[in-house]
Amino acid sequence: MGIIDNLNNALDTWNQKLSEIWQIITQSPESFKGGDIWNVILTINDALKAIGLALLVLFFVAGVIRTCGSFAEIKRPEVALKIFIRFVLAKAAVTYGLDIMMAFFRIVQGIISTAMNAVGSGVQNDIVLPDIIVQKINEVGFWDSIPLWAVTLIGGIFITVLSFIMIMSVYGRFFRLFLYTAIAPIPISTFAGEPTSQIGKSFLKSYAAVCMEGAIIVLACIIFSVFAASPPEIADDASAVSMVWAYVGELSASVSTGNKPVRGFMWNSAFGKAAA
Repeated sequence: MGIIDNLNNALDTWNQKLSEIWQIITQSPESFKGGDIWNVILTINDALKAIGLALLVLFFVAGVIRTCGSFAEIKRPEVALKIFIRFVLAKAAVTYGLDIMMAFFRIVQGIISTAMNAVGSGVQNDIVLPDIIVQKINEVGFWDSIPLWAVTLIGGIFITVLSFIMIMSVYGRFFRLFLYTAIAPIPISTFAGEPTSQIGKSFLKSYAAVCMEGAIIVLACIIFSVFAASPPEIADDASAVSMVWAYVGELSASVSTGNKPVRGFMWNSAFGKAAA
């Protein structure tokens, strides 16, 4: 297998995974895998909604006891109104939590579609080696081709592995969306009590981070595609060895850098933190 074959195989794998990413990232949970998973999630969500409403009352009573010093304080109109409004809003959040979460998801999907449309359809075309890279490789002598073959093989493996990590991130995002949707009534019910409301806030922040992962993945893929389709920042009269080393280095660095923010969003969402 030659030097060009090593790079072409890695780029072919990336093209396949990129096409799969475009197809999956634009789907909604309702249409993912035919919608069978979503139907199960809705069933679980409906079943947990009854538990969420029961916990809503518990958290509400605990919050009132914790925040009000005495029963006489509750008799004050402004305090009673504030407590009543909190209870009504918390109950509405539990009852219509799924609709609220899906509305936010559709907003993020609109951001993703806007980013993809802004760069046009060219970024979705197959990525090929720049002509100047192919020309330089063909001019390499036998002895110079030995280290180039090794570095392109390693770089190709690195790009292939990271492309699989990227597609796994896309699938993982959907699984986390399903998990958050299924369990939503329980953490949302904590909004009924002021002392426990932080749990609900952390949950919503985590869900927002999972939704925004889609935009980060799309941006990472767009940036890498532009990197791969462009020759390295090096003089055209440079040696083939220098040019190929620079090209492989840029590809590896761009893929690795593109995966870092995705993994960062995954980490933050897993631990209930808002993505920075």
